[in-house]
Amino acid sequence: MRLYNTLTRSLDPFAPQDGSTVGMYVCGPTVYDHLHIGNVRPVLVFNAFRRYLERFHGWRVVYVQNVTDVDDKLIQRAAETGESVPALARKYTDAYFALLDALGVDRPSASPRATEHIEEMIELISCMVKTGAAYVRDGDVYFRVSRDDEYGCLSGRSLEDQEAGSRVEVSDRKENALDFTLWKAAKPGEPEWPSPWGNGRPGWHTECVVMSRKHLGERLDIHAGGNDLVFPHHENEIAQARATSDKPFFRFWLHNGMLHMGEQEMHKSLGNFRYAYEILEKHAAETVWYFYLSRHYRKPLDFSEEGLEGAAAAVGRVRRLLDDVDAELRGSAAEPGTAGREFLDRLGAFRERYVQAMDDDFNTVGGLGVIQELVNEINRFRAEARDDDRCALRAAAELVRELGYPLGLFQPHVQTGRDSEAELIALLIELRAELRARKEFALGDRIRDRLAEIGIVLKDTAQGTIWKSEAP
Repeated sequence: MRLYNTLTRSLDPFAPQDGSTVGMYVCGPTVYDHLHIGNVRPVLVFNAFRRYLERFHGWRVVYVQNVTDVDDKLIQRAAETGESVPALARKYTDAYFALLDALGVDRPSASPRATEHIEEMIELISCMVKTGAAYVRDGDVYFRVSRDDEYGCLSGRSLEDQEAGSRVEVSDRKENALDFTLWKAAKPGEPEWPSPWGNGRPGWHTECVVMSRKHLGERLDIHAGGNDLVFPHHENEIAQARATSDKPFFRFWLHNGMLHMGEQEMHKSLGNFRYAYEILEKHAAETVWYFYLSRHYRKPLDFSEEGLEGAAAAVGRVRRLLDDVDAELRGSAAEPGTAGREFLDRLGAFRERYVQAMDDDFNTVGGLGVIQELVNEINRFRAEARDDDRCALRAAAELVRELGYPLGLFQPHVQTGRDSEAELIALLIELRAELRARKEFALGDRIRDRLAEIGIVLKDTAQGTIWKSEAP
């Protein structure tokens, strides 16, 4: 496996340091509002990446994603709504995890909250103040960038090239415009905690250093997030880690490209966004997965309804094939003949090509392309296969599901109802066939129509009548 490492600006070979367990930290939400659809991209991309590492490489992944529950944005929103910061944070933290469930995203191994690690942050900041890597001004604490000769190693920005801008806090109390806040002195009405420098709260950049070290220990393999976090957030994490330990921080830094709305990047500050829950009101989660993963994770992605509709159509074509194969082979236990065995022998190449694509910097576009080629091969064989050879389609359908699993695609429908449901439907299909043989078509059509009313769709094929369950 090779991954593009922002730190080295190259495709580097990847394997976990201990050979079996990957320590992965993904920057999580600041819970002052619902997630917009741009925020969803890293959620889906890196969850898919986690699944792939586990399922196809057999590595255990410790997946940590923080929740920022104290921050300037939270304080501002609480002032606007009249809610307390803790109440607002709880509401949108719950909304975030509800969104993960609605998307079918796996829960993180750990979801530490910033407010649960204040003491550890104070200890880290105290260490930097003691060594001169940080300084105190009127209750605020700043990181002294001039003391870090390697500052800019992640973003590629030299100190001379960097200027105070929209994502760098400007203050007359700083020694250097690029010095960033580690601790903010308390202001009236804001959350505060006691510290050696007076009551206050931590800055944004410190929490991820503390929580990644605490929850991953020595397994600092991969740090991931959107490429808007490269500077200053991730750059500032690395600076603090370097200032407080001789041990290496994360080896790999992965960053996804931004979602665009029209010609602009999607940002709440620009107002050109849509909430993720609104998209799920119209589109299935599987459609959303396909839409995001049909573009390489490092490239920008243009959002459009047309793109989502195209994704829904692509998913639907594969779904219909798998449902038809399941229905045709329900109860079949035959062994394939020569043609069927030859077909099965060809399937292994698809899995190998899928792994090659995904191991090449998590190329989900290539992975989806292999799945589509496999689907085309299944359709060709299905059109030609006869008798017992058709049972080979079962293994092919399972391979589609195996390859689709990391990408959140094509998994079996959740089965509901009694175990006898299939037997009852089979009995009705048999009765309908007898009625049709006696030319009692009206009664046979009535059975078909009544089944359709409860979500059971019958389809007459050359191999007999098959059925599948759809929402009524």
